[in-house]
Amino acid sequence: MDAFQYRGNSLLVEDLPLSSVAERFGTPTYVYSRRAIVDAFAEFRRAAGTRDVLVCYALKANSNLAVIDLLAREGAGFDIVSGGELKRVLAAGGDPSRVVFSGVGKQETEMRMALEAGVRCFNVESESELLRLDRVAGALGRRAPVSLRVNPDVDAGTHPYISTGLRENKFGIAHDAALAAYRTAARLPNVEVIGIDCHIGSQITSIDPFMAALDKLLELVDTLHAEGIVLRHIDLGGGLGIRYADEEPPSREALFRAIFERIDRHPRGASFGLVFEFGRSIVGNAGVLLTRVEYLKSNAERRFAIVDAAMNDLMRPALYDAWHGVLPVEARDASPAQVYDIVGPVCESGDWLARGRKLAIAEGDLLAIASAGAYGMAMASNYNTRARAAEVIVDGSDAHLVRERESVESLFALERRLPR
Repeated sequence: MDAFQYRGNSLLVEDLPLSSVAERFGTPTYVYSRRAIVDAFAEFRRAAGTRDVLVCYALKANSNLAVIDLLAREGAGFDIVSGGELKRVLAAGGDPSRVVFSGVGKQETEMRMALEAGVRCFNVESESELLRLDRVAGALGRRAPVSLRVNPDVDAGTHPYISTGLRENKFGIAHDAALAAYRTAARLPNVEVIGIDCHIGSQITSIDPFMAALDKLLELVDTLHAEGIVLRHIDLGGGLGIRYADEEPPSREALFRAIFERIDRHPRGASFGLVFEFGRSIVGNAGVLLTRVEYLKSNAERRFAIVDAAMNDLMRPALYDAWHGVLPVEARDASPAQVYDIVGPVCESGDWLARGRKLAIAEGDLLAIASAGAYGMAMASNYNTRARAAEVIVDGSDAHLVRERESVESLFALERRLPR
């Protein structure tokens, strides 16, 4: 959250007071720092050095066109999980040859779109998908480049909803079934096997799970090589965590150094390119959700600060019991602090953004919900017919509206009443 700092009693994003963003664009509004996004990606690029590494940005974290455009200019690849995300990459000027297409449920229309666009690779997650992709590619007279996503049964040590590399998860092909799937892929006429892939989860705060997954992949690579199936790249997915409260995730440099050292010890390590798919660690701490306190109230048990943002704007606390920092936009040094739950107006007891926060606030004050650049707006909904927030990117002292606030009328514009 380095781009968000106090000067005196005012919280700024880069060189712009957040209060001026609220005055101009209203609330709730997602506010991102351009510098923070660029700097986070640059850290990955520096950590890669001169190695053959493609760092892809995982669109699911934040798919705003301006964010995609900004990262495309910086040389990022892109990890997508739907045809819609591919259309976003193309609309933002991204290079399809730097796109990897992940996801467990790719439809035929999405496969055709990706083949025609010329994506770099399909990360295939089942043998059924492999057979479908071969058929679709054949109908187009093309060969589909594929990696098989292997489920290494490695515990990422994260929330169960965002753990994706365990045996019981829906993702990938089981490690002990991967060899048979690769044999099938090697026989298919319209598929070209180019890599191996895994992704074990999100918000990972230790290097150890990455290394355990890599070791599983390298074992399989050796077995495949012995059968004449030679791979060009290893895709280790993403999932590097960020600091929300007191987490201490490894640096980009430390993670890459450990991976490179392990790869370099492999007899064929020099022949492998590496692909990564990072999202949260690029945009998570580059954004806040700006919201205004509507009411303060209390009962016999708790005090509540009722704000104009809600669970439809930021789902993570209700969905994952996730922790986000809460920062007053204008600090009240002389006012007594009280412990509040920060809640929204949605008609659900699960509609909360933070619990038990000691704050000196009054009705009408602005709050910044921290670390909201990832999985905030991307997961937002229109529950209770609430228009989704605006999005703004700040560059120095300039604020750019990159997504207009929805109107309520737009929410039902595609609906129709029954005839009389």
